[in-house]
Amino acid sequence: MTKTQRIKDHCKQLKLSGIADYLDPVIAEAQAQSLSYLELVKRLIDKELAHREEKALHRRTKLARLPAACNLDLYDYSASGALEKQQLGQLRELAWLEQNFNLILMGPSGTGKTYIAAGLCFDAVAQGYRAYFKTMEELVKVLKMKEITRKAATEYKRILKAHLLVIDDIMMFPVSEQDAVGFFNLINELHERASLIITTNKSPKQWAEVLKDTVLTTALLDRILYRCEIIKLTGNSYRMENRQTIFENDNKNN
Repeated sequence: MTKTQRIKDHCKQLKLSGIADYLDPVIAEAQAQSLSYLELVKRLIDKELAHREEKALHRRTKLARLPAACNLDLYDYSASGALEKQQLGQLRELAWLEQNFNLILMGPSGTGKTYIAAGLCFDAVAQGYRAYFKTMEELVKVLKMKEITRKAATEYKRILKAHLLVIDDIMMFPVSEQDAVGFFNLINELHERASLIITTNKSPKQWAEVLKDTVLTTALLDRILYRCEIIKLTGNSYRMENRQTIFENDNKNN
């Protein structure tokens, strides 16, 4: 066994896989450039740190469970009712997240609420924040099962430690009294400790109709709206305007 291979084995035992993977090219680079021992060590440590950050980003992205479309670099500013470039750019700076501000994206179906929410969640993950994307239905399921299954309990604990929680399609479907209480307790736990991004096609005043409890709705909104920016999205459905078809262009058949 060569000295280089022995070093690689030791690095793997010490969980320094970044150094192990890049040892050969960094040594070759050091020899070609006549680097000092100090510079060689620095470059190996830099590779290890970059490798660990890449793995951490992959882990955070996987846990976030983002939709496939979440890259705001591809946002279509020409779409009907789209946000202005300056406004979206300001949101992407994430200053609101650092201040534990909430965002409510409100508007009709197809106006980009989910895409923007998922994109901001992706940006947060890339910046090192613990951020998670959940539909209201998925979140209610976690709340129901957290006392029953280990998986749901782990998921719930993870959410409580989040810097950002995205709740997609809130109040779209009726919520039982027990689920409403569980949801309020979660929001109360996260209040001023984490930021929320909420997407909804209903105004906050309409939430009481879904929850069927005015007192609970008032308490819920009190916590969400305390430090919150409401962004109203308008325009036609992007999906309908860009609807695809399996048929050839009708003009070809005329």
